[in-house]
Amino acid sequence: MKDIFDMRAEVAKALSHPVRLRVIDFLLEQNEACVCDISEAISEGQSTTSKHLAVLKDAGVLSSRKDGLMVFYRLETPCVRNFFQCIDEVLLTDMQGRQRVLAAKETIS
Repeated sequence: MKDIFDMRAEVAKALSHPVRLRVIDFLLEQNEACVCDISEAISEGQSTTSKHLAVLKDAGVLSSRKDGLMVFYRLETPCVRNFFQCIDEVLLTDMQGRQRVLAAKETIS
């Protein structure tokens, strides 16, 4: 039986690809979208996009519904927006720290 850390790792792994992050970013702005619209928005082929959508859906990040021949995807949990905000804060803090190190190095030189 999987524990919470294994399950968290599965979700984190699904989120650990730039294409999948672009998909999520696009779907944060849309209520839902078909594969054709998603692939166009992220500049990837439909086959590649479908594979990434399947990974996100298997991890529980996305849900889908079929309408005729078209499949529409949406975020199952829009709280992923908070995850993006947290990552951006980590990046900003790291960048500021690196800038301080570089500034200190310049005053020594």
